[in-house]
Amino acid sequence: MKVRNFLIVMTLVAVVSDYLLHPFYPHFFKSRFGITDPKAVGFYFSTVCATVMIAFPLWAWLSKGKSELRILVYTQLVAGILAASCFFITSYTQFWIVSLSIIVFKGSYLLVYPFILRITKKEDHTSIIGLLAVIIHCGSVLGAVFGGMLIDWLSPAWIFLGMAAGDFIQSGMSLYLLKTTEAIPPAENTQQVKTSIWPQGMVLKLGIVTMILYFSDFLIRPFFVKYWESLTNSNSQMLSGAVYAIPAVVAMIGLYVNKKRQGQRNVYQGIISALLFGLAGLLLQGYPMAGAVFIGRCIYGWSFFQAAVRFDALLFHVSDPVAYAIEYSKIHFFQNMGVLIASTMAGVLVDQFNLRMPFMVAFTGFAMVTAMYYYIIRTQTSQRSVLAHNEN
Repeated sequence: MKVRNFLIVMTLVAVVSDYLLHPFYPHFFKSRFGITDPKAVGFYFSTVCATVMIAFPLWAWLSKGKSELRILVYTQLVAGILAASCFFITSYTQFWIVSLSIIVFKGSYLLVYPFILRITKKEDHTSIIGLLAVIIHCGSVLGAVFGGMLIDWLSPAWIFLGMAAGDFIQSGMSLYLLKTTEAIPPAENTQQVKTSIWPQGMVLKLGIVTMILYFSDFLIRPFFVKYWESLTNSNSQMLSGAVYAIPAVVAMIGLYVNKKRQGQRNVYQGIISALLFGLAGLLLQGYPMAGAVFIGRCIYGWSFFQAAVRFDALLFHVSDPVAYAIEYSKIHFFQNMGVLIASTMAGVLVDQFNLRMPFMVAFTGFAMVTAMYYYIIRTQTSQRSVLAHNEN
């Protein structure tokens, strides 16, 4: 198996183990600590997101002088040991300390993403980023299914043993790749590329733009099922889940179409059109009619997949391969900041207004992203024209 394919399988393992507990935090808090307050669960989840935001940049900076795989061998091993210990913890305070420590070490698996792009030709970046996006979608669904099976058959605490197994598998796979005779391209000339802690230039612009993009996307997620059920008067959890999962299905179709299209010559192409589709999709989802919401969900799923993939491809296009992990960690920080703000704001909007309001605010966010990105393109085009004129 090629190194890249091996790493892609590792990503799937990481996402599945990471999402085992995501939908079931309320179940675990209730069964282990007797806590039923949704605010306590929400605060814990927000803290988890904040921990990832802080931890990943640290691993990215460490990877400047150390092999990503060598880092993963040790960090995933520690994460696995800590996850297994959570099976036995009964103290709420101890759980907070140990579980957040797990997130710190587990967050290093995000190094795999820029590592895969570093060993991939730039012309193949868009297709690989699309493939990884679909794997993350599928992995999150599989993780939720396996987590539900563990709860049905055993108890929520057993999920931590499943997470530990995933971490140990990743550590073992990383060790195997280090020992293999197949050559892994090194990050050469690491001292010759200067990188700052704070993003600059195009990376800063992309960070701000994608922060608003991810804020808009995650704003409509928490109460979508409730919104759908209010329109249809349906009690079918299966139907609600299927409609909620439409973007994941559309992402798979988008991956197939992009592979057939193989031809995106300019990394700046396709983003504006994708964002405009997103505006239409959000507008339809905000219209209080089930058919409009269904169609809007399909259009929006296509839009967000295409926009997110192309924004990531653009980031790696403007970055030096040696600095991929560091630059990606900066973008990742901005994106998670958007997710964190959206997670807090969604409940406030629904409480103060109604279930449609998140779609209206998300529409405004997409409009801002479209305008800001259009301005960035105009600026970049003008700069290139000036440079070409000066060279002549």
